[in-house]
Amino acid sequence: MGIVGLVMVAMLMLGFPFVIVLLGPVLAYLGIAFPNMNLQVVTQQLINGFSPPALVCVPMFILAANIMTSGTAASRLVEMIRVFVGHIPGGLAITTNASCTLFGAVSGSTQATVSAIGGTMRPMLLKAGYSSSFTLGLIINASDIALLIPPSIGFIVYGVVTSTSIGKLFLAGIGPGVLIFVLFSVFVFFYSKIKKIAIMEKSSKSERVKALKDGYLVLGFPIIVVGGIYAGIFSPTEASAAGVAYAIMLEGLIYKTLTAAKLKKAILDAGIVTGVVFILVGAGQMFSWLISFLRLPQAIMPGIIGTDPTQLQLIIVVVIAYFVACMFVDPIVAIYVLSPIFQPYVVMTGIDPILLGTLVVLQAAIGSATPPFGCDIFTAQLIFRRPYLEVIKSTPPFILILVLSTVLIVMFPGIATFLPNAAGL
Repeated sequence: MGIVGLVMVAMLMLGFPFVIVLLGPVLAYLGIAFPNMNLQVVTQQLINGFSPPALVCVPMFILAANIMTSGTAASRLVEMIRVFVGHIPGGLAITTNASCTLFGAVSGSTQATVSAIGGTMRPMLLKAGYSSSFTLGLIINASDIALLIPPSIGFIVYGVVTSTSIGKLFLAGIGPGVLIFVLFSVFVFFYSKIKKIAIMEKSSKSERVKALKDGYLVLGFPIIVVGGIYAGIFSPTEASAAGVAYAIMLEGLIYKTLTAAKLKKAILDAGIVTGVVFILVGAGQMFSWLISFLRLPQAIMPGIIGTDPTQLQLIIVVVIAYFVACMFVDPIVAIYVLSPIFQPYVVMTGIDPILLGTLVVLQAAIGSATPPFGCDIFTAQLIFRRPYLEVIKSTPPFILILVLSTVLIVMFPGIATFLPNAAGL
């Protein structure tokens, strides 16, 4: 397996598509080490990866986000926030943080948030005097919050893999998401004062009223999804279908921006993204099966955490493992591969699975914007057509804040567990 790992790293560095990097060396290894193995077993594992019914909500949430992104929801949301905070130091940067947080409640995807909010905010940030690298670092890291605010694809995948309540995980992500928003906003406030970034003129009362009228309906999406699950009206899968219906109603009937052509494109794009996600899910399941088949956890884990680890020891190992893994591979694959390895120890030590799920998805969010292979880095490169080094130049302060958030959640687990416990789900 060591050779397999080296080949995978080499292929990744040479630019092979990630699915080929994941599947190719493993299939080659099985063919050499187990020449008599029926490879139909591998096919079955690939299919098993994306067969759980709960994953049905993934394409639905992706479609809802595409519909909202195709219209004016993002720009209305940004303007509604800007008129209230744009006049304070760092106002536009805080608007970016808040918009990414709230749009995460629409998209559940960091990459969709980079595209929708970044496309709107980056020109405004540059005009205000922020450097190009700072705007990119801000956008890709603020978009991380989207993976914590429900409906989060990361929580859906983690819930499926570990058989943890997706509804509880959705609620658990809200506290950490708000915490990161606050910490980011404090940072950009002082950064903007130190850099003497010009502030905008304070909006009038009439401008604020108009922006509220234009944008408040966008907030109906998270209310329907989270509120419906909390009230017991919807399961997460049913909530995703309700989200699509609301997106169509909002952009099609109220804002009147959704045409038949746009809806068709949103559906086709959702199909493409879903295909990519499910291929990664299937590949992750196959790789996880191979690790289990070779009994690698039983051989490796005792040497890492000992035979009788404490909860804190296990949490630290899990956090570090996911943090490092998500710097190199897609978070979905990391969740599929690593979660079954740690799950027996989670059960043995009695760690709250909701708390651990929150920490895991937070590491996935951090990895999405962390060099060398964070997916949001390459999304920003593609959308804004800026070089790699410029995109990552200003990310370290934000990554440190995200690490600090992880430490705070470990020290004060109620940040993640308060809402699920209060809801009684």
